[in-house]
Parts: sequence; C-alpha cells; structure tokens
Amino acid sequence: MTIFKTITGSPKASSDDTVPFKSAEEAWFWFIQAQTARNEGARITAGAGLYPRPCEPVDIIKALERLYRARTVTMDHVMVLRHYGQRLLSPDPRRQKEIRAYGLWKEALSKLEDALVIKRIVIRPHWIKLVSNNDAR
Repeated sequence: MTIFKTITGSPKASSDDTVPFKSAEEAWFWFIQAQTARNEGARITAGAGLYPRPCEPVDIIKALERLYRARTVTMDHVMVLRHYGQRLLSPDPRRQKEIRAYGLWKEALSKLEDALVIKRIVIRPHWIKLVSNNDAR
C-alpha cells in the first residue's frame, strides 16, 4: 500500500466562480473527505460541492507529493497528516502524546500552504501579507 494514492478528477471549474481555501488545513481536511468518499464508492464531480473550489482533490496530494520528493517534508509529516486528517482533527499540543505530532502537523501544513498559495488554491488573508511585509523590513 502506498501513502500517496493518486485519484483522477474532472476538469477544473473556471477560476472566476471558485472559492479558495483559507488555509492548508482546510484544504487538507477537504482532500481527506473527498478521498474517503471516493474510496467508499462516490464519484468525484467538479462543481458538485457546496462551494466550487479552485482545484480537484488530486491537486492537493500532488502538491504534497512534490514536497515529499523534494525532501521538504518527510514521511513522518505525511503519516501525521494522514492520521489526523482521517480523524478530521488536528493534534492537540496540550496532550503529552500529541506534542511531537503537533509540531510535525504545523511544519507540514506550513510547507503545503506555501505551495498551495502559489497555485492559488489557498488565499491568505491580506492582514497576514501586511505583517509578513513589515517583518521583512
């Protein structure tokens, strides 16, 4: 069994009417739910969801695969994303047994978010951009 199962999707919706994700975490949970539904026999159809998204589920896993192949994220990151994604709950840093997982979760999602922002799948709020630009000075 491979961690990275590829899935096929329908053609992308036009970017004019799509709703980008607010974070990589939101995109990841969406991907997990779509993949779970597909594994259970559902057919993925573009534009059939509550909000038209700027990507297909396969685009999320492809971005993660690229990060893994580039050694930007490790298999530990992938396993934590998979485990907590299937639970639809992020690790709780207040729980002793989840402290390491929380660190890996945050690291992986930070790297994934950067990749998804470039692809316009995730849109960061403008105030984050302002803070980042001020920190660079």
